[in-house]
Amino acid sequence: MRRLFKKGERVRSKIDGKVMEVLKYFKKNLVEVKWFDLNSKEVHTNKVKEDKLSKAA
Repeated sequence: MRRLFKKGERVRSKIDGKVMEVLKYFKKNLVEVKWFDLNSKEVHTNKVKEDKLSKAA
């Protein structure tokens, strides 16, 4: 595994531009991330491929 990001690091999604936080890694370069939705005021988690993420500024 490459592990471009560390646990707790802020990353930006290349798909929709959301800023997310890395929770943990899975096999096959999958990363579990969480983000806060301002509209529904909830925290969401999702699994995203590592290739679809970049470091947040």
